[in-house]
Amino acid sequence: MRRLLRSLLLATLTLLPGVLVAEEALVAGKPLYRDPVYDGAADPVVIWNAERKAWWMFYTNRRANAEGLPGVSWVHGTPIGIAESTNGGATWAYFGDAQFSGIDSVLGAGDGSIDKPTYWAPEVIEAEGAYHMFLTVVPGVFKDWGHPRSIVHLTSDDLLHWRAESELKLVSDKVIDACVAPLPDGGYRLWYNNERDRKSIYYADSDDLLTWSDRGQAVGDQSGEAPKVFRWGDRYWMVTDVWDGLGVYRSDDMESWERQKENLLREPGSGADDRVKGGHPDVVVSGDRAYLFYFTHPGRRGPDAGADQTEQRRSSIQVAELRLENGWLACDRDAPTRIDLRVE
Repeated sequence: MRRLLRSLLLATLTLLPGVLVAEEALVAGKPLYRDPVYDGAADPVVIWNAERKAWWMFYTNRRANAEGLPGVSWVHGTPIGIAESTNGGATWAYFGDAQFSGIDSVLGAGDGSIDKPTYWAPEVIEAEGAYHMFLTVVPGVFKDWGHPRSIVHLTSDDLLHWRAESELKLVSDKVIDACVAPLPDGGYRLWYNNERDRKSIYYADSDDLLTWSDRGQAVGDQSGEAPKVFRWGDRYWMVTDVWDGLGVYRSDDMESWERQKENLLREPGSGADDRVKGGHPDVVVSGDRAYLFYFTHPGRRGPDAGADQTEQRRSSIQVAELRLENGWLACDRDAPTRIDLRVE
């Protein structure tokens, strides 16, 4: 009788939106995802696709296995890949590439002078009756890092086909890695990496996602990129890639940020493709749980860590569940991650 009552209770709980029963959820794969085309999946962002009733993951698809690409040109000319999960985020399958139109025009190159643009680090949200993407665009394929980059705003009705709306006018000509979240009293805030200021995190505000007012530096105590801001529990959190794991900040008002002493994912894990530091995060809050998506360079370890071959270039997506410890964020990347993302 006790076992029957427990089973009925679990079955009831799994029907409630926002409730995750760990014993009923699937364990996420490790690695969670590898791209079958270039084997260079990085910079993940996860969103619910209501039309397909599935979770979609957008990612920068670095050309890790392409031959004859000198310097860092393999990190340029990159498409934005899409993977799909129909089981709450536990497993993912390659879907295709995001389709873009009008980017040349909003960058002032409607004559086709941008031979092959580079796409990095998409941020994707649903708001104002449409899907919105804030995409880092580099105007070409280059062998080094010394070229302009900007953030372009695009919209979509189906998450697959995207129309460029505008280039955001931000504080410098080298800005990357947008993150957008709604403000508690209305409007939106965008955080991004200003590479001209020691790779500090800057921010801008908008009432409508179309016109942005730059607000200056948000976090500058350490260099970092790929800010991810989210609300979980009774606080706002910012997680950034500081190339030594992930830096963590907390805030009560999205204005003043307090830094956590310990970085997440600084210590390598023991699972497949997870034995290195983690980078470039996304966080999905599902009910009272939060899941940290990140990518790794599995081959950058051991005596050949500094080599520049496919094994050192390739990257994998991973996921771990966040938890709160003494008011700060923690995660155990080696623990089985039972995941069943729910639509809020």
